[in-house]
Amino acid sequence: MVSKNQIKLITSLQLKKYRNEHQLFIAEGVKVIQELLQSNFELEHLYVTEAIFEEVSISQKTLINDSEMKRISALTSASSCLALFTIPKQKNIETKGLIVALDDIRDPGNLGTIIRLCDWFGIKQLVCSLETVDVYNPKVVQATMGSITRVNINYVDLNVFISETTLPVFGTFMDGVSIYTEVLPNEAVIVFGNEANGISERIEKGMKNRISIPRFPSAVDDASCGDLQQTESLNVATATAIFLSEFRRNS
Repeated sequence: MVSKNQIKLITSLQLKKYRNEHQLFIAEGVKVIQELLQSNFELEHLYVTEAIFEEVSISQKTLINDSEMKRISALTSASSCLALFTIPKQKNIETKGLIVALDDIRDPGNLGTIIRLCDWFGIKQLVCSLETVDVYNPKVVQATMGSITRVNINYVDLNVFISETTLPVFGTFMDGVSIYTEVLPNEAVIVFGNEANGISERIEKGMKNRISIPRFPSAVDDASCGDLQQTESLNVATATAIFLSEFRRNS
């Protein structure tokens, strides 16, 4: 059984203010929780509706019913398990290899997907501006599908970080040089901007390496009808996948 105070605490963690206050975050679903349990993240407590995670001690696990799980879940369709984990302290950024930097990414699903992409392409360092959505937002944690345990994520003053790094910095823009024609280094910082506004002027200022994903006309387009393509831009997570793939292919 889950108490009223526990329900109040758990549901409050859907807000960043209370996550910071209690230094706790929510994880839901067997896969995500299993990944976290096998990592260095510290389990605070686990709530389950069935006999799972036998490796977790009885003192850290509470069996509840489906109705109670629905009350504490942040998901539209509640899972069979929900866990509280301690928010770890930020680790130092290792300024080597490829580093992904995010300038004001606001959508939790985009951030979660980008974390998964970093994990897939073997990128260990993800640097986020202070305005970027909180990595411990329940929707972000869910979208990472456990990759949050294998990527070092830091929130910094991005302008200061970029000005101080010794690595080459590549900004992703609509009007940059085609990614398919550039010689790309093995070590670099790759900056991705806000979903609606792209990289901010403050970050863009003085950025020499501007790269882009070129658009291609469709098969039905020809000289007589002009360029019929109307797509204005790519989703930032989709663009991240393409850019990271090209950097890795070139390396």
